[in-house]
Amino acid sequence: MKKRLLAALLITAMTFSGLTGCSSSDSQTGSTPAGNTNTAAPDSADTAADGNVEEQELNIAVFQGGFGDEYWNGVVELFEQEHLGVTVNMTISPTIADIIRPQIVAGNAPDFMALNDSSEDGLILSLIKDNGLMELTDVFDGQNYAGTGILREDIKDGLLESSKCAPYTGDKRIYLAPFNTGPQGLIYNKAFFDEKGWKVPATWDEFFALGDVALESGRALFTYQGIYPGYLEEMLWPAIASAGGMEAINAIGSYEEGSFNNETVLKVLQKIADISAKGYLLKGTVGMNHTESQSEMMLGKSVFITNGTWMESEMADAPREEGFEFAMAPIPTFQAEDIHYVLDSCEQFSIPAGAKNPELAKEFLRFLYSDESVKLFAEKAGAIYAVKAGRELAKDYISESTYNMYGIYDETNTASLVMNFESLPSNCKINASDEIFNPVTSVINDEMTVEQWAESVEAAFAQIRADKKAAGE
Repeated sequence: MKKRLLAALLITAMTFSGLTGCSSSDSQTGSTPAGNTNTAAPDSADTAADGNVEEQELNIAVFQGGFGDEYWNGVVELFEQEHLGVTVNMTISPTIADIIRPQIVAGNAPDFMALNDSSEDGLILSLIKDNGLMELTDVFDGQNYAGTGILREDIKDGLLESSKCAPYTGDKRIYLAPFNTGPQGLIYNKAFFDEKGWKVPATWDEFFALGDVALESGRALFTYQGIYPGYLEEMLWPAIASAGGMEAINAIGSYEEGSFNNETVLKVLQKIADISAKGYLLKGTVGMNHTESQSEMMLGKSVFITNGTWMESEMADAPREEGFEFAMAPIPTFQAEDIHYVLDSCEQFSIPAGAKNPELAKEFLRFLYSDESVKLFAEKAGAIYAVKAGRELAKDYISESTYNMYGIYDETNTASLVMNFESLPSNCKINASDEIFNPVTSVINDEMTVEQWAESVEAAFAQIRADKKAAGE
């Protein structure tokens, strides 16, 4: 599941030389210049001169992950119903990138893709590097599907302006559209907390103090998805942002020298190391996958686990301690008055530069943000679209605990955080996510110090800067 959701980081991947797109990010095939706010919605069906409805086909490629396929089957059917003459040909698969990669190389790209930039296949990153995505700014500066306002104003604040959607450095034009959104933090059993009269810890001191109490009750304080250490992004980035502000996060996202090896970051890394060093980590964690660690937590072996709202649906059939109730807490801070940042997941839609039917693809994108689509996604997938009204539109279709977990943004002194790295040139072979999170296992096993962890990341960042310089960036 997290292979889909390491979405908070824009990791590097091997350049796929066959993905050529256009010659630069300033001229995308089929794109409309940024700032065009006069984009009108296409008619639901084009009519030929003889009065017959013109037949059109839209080819879409969808990654099939934890949300399943019910929503996609349903929304395709709805779109066809509202657009007479349109046939949507959908390819949906857990290995969708492997299926469409050769098609793109052969000049037969799909018209629309639901595939995340942080997927381990690296396809979207390759397209970004090779300027192979169509600009979507005109879609968001145009009318929403209902015709009641500008679509940009419907989208959750901060997403369209982030490098998650505008991936080119210094360029705010949109090439990736936000799909779902969801908070990530410390998942815990609210029913157990209520039974024990425990208070959710706000600071690191309170966190470790609770760990002592937890050990007395026979459970560890914390576990994580050991063989997928990237899950710890849900702890690392909010903790750094709370300790050093968004300036610290932005510096890391830009690979700046000294951004990862400094007093602020080192004290955060040390807190992560202390979870194991001081005996608060569930034994065996480093050898567990995501479902194993999540199952152990739900069975009462651990108080907390880092995860997102999707855990409830992903583990729907998993055994759990009696009365288990999903809840989410923000990552602890050093001082009680510090801002509690909450890492926000954001998957994406895109249109390849080589799409054969780009205008119909844009119409499909607009339709996906309609109230009808947003409600259907909540009903079939139990998740929430990246629109401001998403939580309330979904309320009747999601569980009470999921609705409450999304309410973490409304808690006092919290702020949403979208973590992303600047795009890399095609000559760069560094995988930023691996460089940052793979050392976690060595640190947890006391085989590496936090200082060595920071130094290893700095070395990777230095190579990235060298590669960018060599590429003329």
